[in-house]
Amino acid sequence: MKPTTLTRNIGLIAFALCLSALTACSEAAQTSGAAKEAQSPLPVETKAQDASKPMKPEESSPAKEPSAAANAAEPAPVPLKETAGTQQESNQATATGSTYKGASPATGKSAGQANIANDRKAVSWYYMKQPKGKVPNFPNETKLYTDNMKALWVGTGKKVYLTIDTGGPLGDMDLLVKSLKDNDAKANFFIAGYNVKKAPEFVKTLVKDGHLVANHTMTHTDMNLQTDEQVKKEIEDYEKLYKEVTGKDIQPYFRFPYGRYNMHLLSLVSDMGYKSVFWSTAMKDWEPRKNGAEDPYNDIMNNLHDGNIILMHQGSPENIEALDRIIKGVRQAGYEFALLTDIQTP
Repeated sequence: MKPTTLTRNIGLIAFALCLSALTACSEAAQTSGAAKEAQSPLPVETKAQDASKPMKPEESSPAKEPSAAANAAEPAPVPLKETAGTQQESNQATATGSTYKGASPATGKSAGQANIANDRKAVSWYYMKQPKGKVPNFPNETKLYTDNMKALWVGTGKKVYLTIDTGGPLGDMDLLVKSLKDNDAKANFFIAGYNVKKAPEFVKTLVKDGHLVANHTMTHTDMNLQTDEQVKKEIEDYEKLYKEVTGKDIQPYFRFPYGRYNMHLLSLVSDMGYKSVFWSTAMKDWEPRKNGAEDPYNDIMNNLHDGNIILMHQGSPENIEALDRIIKGVRQAGYEFALLTDIQTP
């Protein structure tokens, strides 16, 4: 090979090697830069929303308060527990008390905090059905009632206490009054204050006929959602309204709207001089009954027991239609109707 040709080939090879080295260095530099960029966080303002900007309402998702419409109508009572449970059968007529001391065994500051939490814990009344003729079992909360907490949930003897709640529609008032009067049967009414205002003549008629009309609050609101002052005002305003309508002082009986309460509220109401009235028989009468008036009749007749406190809602047309037959059937079964004032408390 000629020297000139050899020299040219060596030069080409050297040029190719240099070009390859330069390309490799460039790629390495790009890779290193990318790696450094990945490890360095972006500036905060490019990654997160500016904290100085107000949140949109839909982003803050505040808790919604119950609407007035929801509180104005009689709600569906808490479904009854059909199982027997672990409680022993009770024939006790009453439980009384006013100052809840709490059930926590803890001591010191934590005990006080635990008691306050327990005092304010919302509970709903229920009962556990037993065979026909047997007194139901009742919630474990009743074991926490102290001596001064005034509450009724069952009486004694061959008596039935018909309690009629009117937190919703007033229904057929004329037929209701007639059925009670024709059978000379007495009932106990818990009528919300706005219904007293709506039908004062109805309330006057009930009182004149010897029925008991008791405090069911002015607005029929779940009292767990209210302050102590609001609770007291609900009850005291009802007392004043009752006096204005009937000219009489109200009897000291009270029913929590929806059967919802807590230990603190039970204590507070007791301190105001009231006995809180629960129940030992109730029905799904907040909805249309599949078999019409047969359903309320069978519900009551199949659950009769000594001292039975029956919860019935006035807004159910099937209840009012069946009432005459219910009264006659209860008496044929050997029971008499009575007022809550007949229950003797210790």
